[in-house]
Amino acid sequence: MRVVVQRSREASVTVNNRVTGAINHGLVLLIGVTHEDTEKDVQYTADKIAGLRMFEDDAQKMNLSVQDVKGQILSISQFTLYGDCRKGKRPNFMAAAKPDHAQVLYDMFNKRLIEKHGLTVETGVFGEKMDVALVNDGPVTLIVDSQTK
Repeated sequence: MRVVVQRSREASVTVNNRVTGAINHGLVLLIGVTHEDTEKDVQYTADKIAGLRMFEDDAQKMNLSVQDVKGQILSISQFTLYGDCRKGKRPNFMAAAKPDHAQVLYDMFNKRLIEKHGLTVETGVFGEKMDVALVNDGPVTLIVDSQTK
């Protein structure tokens, strides 16, 4: 499971001219799932992100997590994170999980953030074309990948 984690001041996702998710201060997560991912990858990734210290404390050190600052999550599925650009000009998406497998793990990931970590999670619509707007705070952007743990 591969997640691009962006600290944001505000963000929203729109599908068919309708806002399906919006947050204020928190994290925007772009989430990709590959064929080999399992519930263990979901647990590792969700737990890592919930506790990741990406926000500044009073001394301006990144010592606080999204939980600590009572931030929100905007979670967006994005199979293109597994695009392979090594050959030719067109990305190959063979490493991305099939939609039925990916959606189960994506939903499980969001549920874990809510139920285990008490976070507010807003989402896009799985498998749809989405427009994402965000004000990146910092900017601070990290990648969490369960395969490199």
